[in-house]
Amino acid sequence: MHMKRIALALAVVGATTGCASDSGTRDTQRRTLTGTAVGAAGGALIGEAAKGKPLTGAAIGAAAGTAGGYLYDRHKKSKNE
Repeated sequence: MHMKRIALALAVVGATTGCASDSGTRDTQRRTLTGTAVGAAGGALIGEAAKGKPLTGAAIGAAAGTAGGYLYDRHKKSKNE
């Protein structure tokens, strides 16, 4: 049962990552989506290991990754100005 949850969480992450690689996206979108995908994957693994709830971990990780990706983008853009 746990493997099905992990597989589902990773499928969601894979779909999100596929969106991030679209050539039409801008840097902010790409960095934010990449942060979301990495956060969701890490959160799913930690959520499964800690509590057996990978989807909860993926949701929390995705939120943290989104914020991190956006902040990273702001940092990169401030260095270029």
